[in-house]
Amino acid sequence: MPYDENQHPTRGHRARAGVLLAGAALAACLAGCTGTSGPDGTPEPPSGPSGAPAGTGSGSPSGAPSASGRPLAGKTVVVDPGHNPGNFRHTREINKLVDIGTNRKECDTTGTSTNDGYTEAEFTLDVSHRLRTLLEKQGATVRFTQDDDRPYGPCVDERARFGNKAGADAVVSVHADGSATGNRGFHVILPALVKGGTADTTKIVGPSRDLGKHVAAAFTRVTGSAPSNYVGKDTGLDVREDLGGLNLSTVPKVFIECGNMRDAKDATQLKNPQWRQKAAQGLAEGISTYLLG
Repeated sequence: MPYDENQHPTRGHRARAGVLLAGAALAACLAGCTGTSGPDGTPEPPSGPSGAPAGTGSGSPSGAPSASGRPLAGKTVVVDPGHNPGNFRHTREINKLVDIGTNRKECDTTGTSTNDGYTEAEFTLDVSHRLRTLLEKQGATVRFTQDDDRPYGPCVDERARFGNKAGADAVVSVHADGSATGNRGFHVILPALVKGGTADTTKIVGPSRDLGKHVAAAFTRVTGSAPSNYVGKDTGLDVREDLGGLNLSTVPKVFIECGNMRDAKDATQLKNPQWRQKAAQGLAEGISTYLLG
């Protein structure tokens, strides 16, 4: 089933010359910027199951990019790695109900996992580290909602407030689904038009859809993954009104379910560090093309 904040672990975005210059720089960077640490000295991401470094990818250029190679300078991107790895130790805390604008739901969940125990929390942090490296090399300021640096959470309402307070130009929440065997592919979740209680998505529905379309197109192109065959009617896009992380956002935000961890074929991809690098590259391209207009 599509991502649910109540999911059980076993179920599952000028001048013409300036734009042209930035676009050329972006293309060059995205073709090869896959280093293992950001320009701010961020430590190398953790190794994947195969032992390959989390920053390993298809590109080879290294070192800090030149000024002309930083098209996202001045942009802030919040990356929201779905589910803290410590959530399972704090079930009482994450089961606490929080306001999601239109009603109340659990603070968070543990997330899902593959049948052999590779967790969604581990996957989302790995892809998020890779994504941060790519975006920072293009000059973006990247902030995480969590980096396995707290016992549990943050809750879904706090995750939304994090992006709002950061004044983010884009927020992407990284997830993997926990659906039935045979359900394959990725989908991007967009905020519905919600206006009630403390939720009002009126100003972000349009830009969030634009962000989501860019992300979906780039993700397909780079990873080779098809849009979900069980959500979104083959568009790779799904609209939800029941997610606090979207309902409470005041900045453009989307979720992405990178694949279905409960399907063996999708799980094989999700566990592969080379594929995860492609996933991060696809996300980086989608976010960058959205931000550059």
